Amino acid sequence: DVLYTGRTIRAALDAIFEFGRPARIRLAVMVDRGHRELPIRPDFVGRNIPTSLGQEVSVRLKEQDGEDGVYLEERGVAVG
Repeated sequence: DVLYTGRTIRAALDAIFEFGRPARIRLAVMVDRGHRELPIRPDFVGRNIPTSLGQEVSVRLKEQDGEDGVYLEERGVAVG
């Protein structure tokens, strides 16, 4: 997953807590792009990619997209 504002992770944590209180939760992300709105910090990060608010990070997987790659995109155009 690409960690951005933290809202999706927070929703996942809320769903987990509906089943009880786990002793520990560890978070692994493929890409951390910053710009957090919530105090969420991953335990494991594949890549830190600083971005501006107008940019997006696109992750492509060979099994699904025919190639493996992480791309920084601005307004739908790949820039890296």
